[in-house]
Amino acid sequence: MPRFPASSPAIAAMSGSVYSSVAERLRSWSGEVIPLNIGDTWMEPPEGCRMEDLTVAEHPGMHRYSPPAGLKELRRAVATHIGARSGLATSPDEVMISAGATAALSTAVGALLDPGDEMLIMAPYWPLIAGMCQAFRGTPVPVPFFAGPEVPTSAEEAVDAFRRRRTERTVAIYLNTPHNPSGRVLPREWAEALVAWAAEEDLWVISDEVYDEFVYAGEHVHLRPLDPARVITAQSFSKAYGMTGNRCGYLVGPAATLAELKKIGTHTYYCAPTPSQLAALRALESGAGADWAAHARQRYAELGRAAAAKLGEPVPAGSTFLFPDVSPQLDERGLVGFLERCADRGLLVAPGPSFGPYPTHVRVCFTAAPPEQVLRGFDILAELLGR
Repeated sequence: MPRFPASSPAIAAMSGSVYSSVAERLRSWSGEVIPLNIGDTWMEPPEGCRMEDLTVAEHPGMHRYSPPAGLKELRRAVATHIGARSGLATSPDEVMISAGATAALSTAVGALLDPGDEMLIMAPYWPLIAGMCQAFRGTPVPVPFFAGPEVPTSAEEAVDAFRRRRTERTVAIYLNTPHNPSGRVLPREWAEALVAWAAEEDLWVISDEVYDEFVYAGEHVHLRPLDPARVITAQSFSKAYGMTGNRCGYLVGPAATLAELKKIGTHTYYCAPTPSQLAALRALESGAGADWAAHARQRYAELGRAAAAKLGEPVPAGSTFLFPDVSPQLDERGLVGFLERCADRGLLVAPGPSFGPYPTHVRVCFTAAPPEQVLRGFDILAELLGR
């Protein structure tokens, strides 16, 4: 039990930063800094859907709170949008708007896990999902899946990877497709098998599909239609339409379950920013968002191919990341030494341990800065890797 001046031991045990910091080394660097470590985009949101396009005259009350579950108009638009994309009819009551997909996933974790419960997490994983489990006193259990020596090669092996780590304390599984950080896309047969196994084991499925607009090979499989009563899906306007700073995302799931999740949202962030919801609504209703995503998908695919070619890595099938193994270039300092060598060239990459048990990997984002700058960064990385 924490006592002044200590904080909770569970929180104290968490990392304060999800990425290794080499900021001090950059203080002596006078050249260009290339941030391949952040999952963002250089592109501005669609014209007409930016903060500068919103006015009080057109939107009276835009600086006030919205209902905790989100603006009714936006929930209706999202229900129509996701219903059309997934093929599953969706009602506004099955939609909850959140302060980004980060808040959406946090409410799901907080509502489904009791202290001591475990959640099986497809690894490598988006770093914040593990911290969310810890913040709500649950236990994240990495399931090696899309990188390293234990990569499944079939639906049966995919299910077995999760089955072998399931215990009596397991209450949910976390799936992510298109995948951050590997750039892989979950095959339909695998998705169906994993959701069916979760049903057999009476487990919840939390599905992170924020990169569903960015699939370059194969198809994106929406998981919720596979078991609408069990799957809770997180989506994001941040990724879909270049609105990361707006902090607006949403959950789609059973209405009764979302009513419980809303309690977490109400008592943490209360509601998503109202102007951000208005910008998201414009993106959906005007068609500008779909046009933006189509253009971004083409540009991202081109950059993904170019970045992969420079590193000699497989071309990403989706998302905006590569996750190369840099072990041949590690010295006695291990990954820290490699990160420092990158920083000494003005290059920032994300360390593999932020994504699970991957001490010899790094994650790089090929959309985090303008294309010319990103490709210069990949040239530096390729040189450091001897590729």
